[in-house]
Amino acid sequence: MSMDMASTASSMAMDMTATAASSSMDMMASPTVTAAAASSSAAAMDMGMGMGGACKISMLWNWYTVDSCFLSSTWRITSDGMFAGSCIGVILLVIALEGLRRGAQEYDRFIVRSHPANNNSSRTAGVAEGYSDLNKNSTTATTTTAPASSGPRAIRPNVLQQAIRAGLHMLQFAVAYFIMLLAMYFNGYIIISIFIGAYIGSFVFGWQTLGMAG
Repeated sequence: MSMDMASTASSMAMDMTATAASSSMDMMASPTVTAAAASSSAAAMDMGMGMGGACKISMLWNWYTVDSCFLSSTWRITSDGMFAGSCIGVILLVIALEGLRRGAQEYDRFIVRSHPANNNSSRTAGVAEGYSDLNKNSTTATTTTAPASSGPRAIRPNVLQQAIRAGLHMLQFAVAYFIMLLAMYFNGYIIISIFIGAYIGSFVFGWQTLGMAG
């Protein structure tokens, strides 16, 4: 009996020693395991950044051309010609934004001109000018002119007109948002294309009469 108890106690002591040794080995190995897991995670992130065929993407200023991607992995530059076409497309996109802005201004002016109150004011001013021309040649007649309007009256667009104005604003917002996303890739060529498009668009669509009519 004493021998069996001694044997059992010895076995339990060996099991506890083995368990403690195993735990200590796991604790010693945990930093290595953690480092390996971190390395694997970093590698997976690097692979994710290169999805779609090794896209070159950077959040710092860069001059990437071939293999650079914009907005999605499907817009991946595969040749210099494709990159040049993308830059031209960005220029045209910014020019379109300036055109939308000018179009919104012209539509507001159209609403003001087409309002009945302003049309009546214009006709009254025309009649007044006619009376004034006739009375210039008469020295005895009393000058009688209709009161001329000082300028277009302020009006409020109707529901349809406001819906069109809101649609033009939405288009401007959407195009400007896409341009902002392209600029966030910090690609020097794309940013220069944005500047060129802004210059050309302002030159073409910002060319209008300045000052106020006296």
